[in-house]
Amino acid sequence: MSDVSTFDALPQDKPRGIKRLLGGMLLAVAGTLALSAWAENAPPGPGFSHGPRMHHAGMGGPGMFMGRPEQLNRMVDHMLDGVGASEAQRTQIKQIVQAAAADLKTQHESAKGLHEKGLQLLAAPTIDTAAVESLRQQTEAQHDQASRRITQGLIDVAKVLTPEQRTKLAQRMKMREDQMRDRMQRMQRDKPAPAPK
Repeated sequence: MSDVSTFDALPQDKPRGIKRLLGGMLLAVAGTLALSAWAENAPPGPGFSHGPRMHHAGMGGPGMFMGRPEQLNRMVDHMLDGVGASEAQRTQIKQIVQAAAADLKTQHESAKGLHEKGLQLLAAPTIDTAAVESLRQQTEAQHDQASRRITQGLIDVAKVLTPEQRTKLAQRMKMREDQMRDRMQRMQRDKPAPAPK
């Protein structure tokens, strides 16, 4: 049995504040579902990314498997510059990345309807709690499937590289993360104060 509620079911003698509170809660839930759907564009990293479902390119991030084939090939070449990767390794890694990207694109296309369904559920005259929960579970399952595919792609790429190459690559990525963190801190520090109201 699903829990169905409606704004019209509220007693008319209750203050309008309750309706406004419930309306605000509806907007908050809608925003959460919209953010969740937006996050599908960047599948969650399996503990390797800087945060949950952040757009992040490079070794260890979901962005490694996103983009047009020529972009992915350039990203792989850039990632492998300076680690002594052979042409055979580069070719093999490009094939792994292309296959993972194709799988993730297919997964993303199959999940596009979840966002629209969520908006429909939350805009309905009655809120079907069970249907919203079911949609949340479907979205989470899609995120988990994408995370598993990303993890497998990262493992496959890592197996192509030697331990020394993986160490060099990890050092380069750490240096890049430090540079990006420093840049973000400078931007926050140099950000102009908001104008007084």
